Amino acid sequence: METYSFLRHFADSWMLLFLFAFFVGVVVWAFRPGSSKVYEDTSNIPFRNADAPAADAAARSEAQT
Repeated sequence: METYSFLRHFADSWMLLFLFAFFVGVVVWAFRPGSSKVYEDTSNIPFRNADAPAADAAARSEAQT
Protein backbone atom coordinates (compact mmCIF):
# COMPACT_ATOMS: atom_id res chain seq x y z
CA MET A 1 0.00 0.00 0.00
CA GLU A 2 1.46 3.33 -0.94
CA THR A 3 1.80 6.14 1.57
CA TYR A 4 -0.94 8.34 0.16
CA SER A 5 -3.52 5.57 0.21
CA PHE A 6 -2.58 4.62 3.76
CA LEU A 7 -2.80 8.21 5.02
CA ARG A 8 -6.06 8.78 3.16
CA HIS A 9 -7.59 5.69 4.71
CA PHE A 10 -6.31 6.71 8.17
CA ALA A 11 -7.70 10.25 7.80
CA ASP A 12 -11.07 8.97 6.62
CA SER A 13 -11.51 6.57 9.52
CA TRP A 14 -9.51 6.95 12.73
CA MET A 15 -8.57 10.63 12.46
CA LEU A 16 -12.19 11.53 11.78
CA LEU A 17 -13.22 9.61 14.88
CA PHE A 18 -10.46 11.23 16.95
CA LEU A 19 -11.32 14.77 15.83
CA PHE A 20 -15.03 14.20 16.46
CA ALA A 21 -14.28 12.94 19.98
CA PHE A 22 -11.98 15.93 20.55
CA PHE A 23 -14.72 18.32 19.40
CA VAL A 24 -17.29 16.72 21.70
CA GLY A 25 -14.80 16.89 24.58
CA VAL A 26 -14.18 20.61 24.02
CA VAL A 27 -17.90 21.35 23.87
CA VAL A 28 -18.56 19.37 27.07
CA TRP A 29 -15.65 21.12 28.79
CA ALA A 30 -16.85 24.58 27.73
CA PHE A 31 -20.42 23.99 28.90
CA ARG A 32 -19.59 22.07 32.09
CA PRO A 33 -21.46 23.05 35.25
CA GLY A 34 -19.70 25.73 37.25
CA SER A 35 -17.82 27.26 34.33
CA SER A 36 -20.26 30.13 33.87
CA LYS A 37 -18.71 32.07 36.78
CA VAL A 38 -15.27 31.84 35.18
CA TYR A 39 -16.58 32.94 31.79
CA GLU A 40 -18.58 35.79 33.33
CA ASP A 41 -15.50 37.05 35.16
CA THR A 42 -13.42 36.81 32.01
CA SER A 43 -16.01 38.62 29.92
CA ASN A 44 -15.98 41.58 32.34
CA ILE A 45 -12.21 42.20 32.11
CA PRO A 46 -12.55 45.20 29.75
CA PHE A 47 -14.96 46.92 32.16
CA ARG A 48 -13.04 46.49 35.42
CA ASN A 49 -11.51 49.99 35.26
CA ALA A 50 -14.47 51.76 33.71
CA ASP A 51 -14.79 54.28 36.58
CA ALA A 52 -11.12 55.22 36.84
CA PRO A 53 -8.04 54.60 34.74
CA ALA A 54 -5.93 51.61 35.66
CA ALA A 55 -2.89 52.28 37.83
CA ASP A 56 0.48 51.80 36.22
CA ALA A 57 2.76 48.90 37.21
CA ALA A 58 5.00 51.02 39.48
CA ALA A 59 2.08 52.33 41.53
CA ARG A 60 0.67 48.84 41.93
CA SER A 61 3.98 47.41 43.12
CA GLU A 62 4.39 50.23 45.67
CA ALA A 63 0.87 49.70 46.94
CA GLN A 64 1.48 45.98 47.47
CA THR A 65 4.61 46.51 49.58
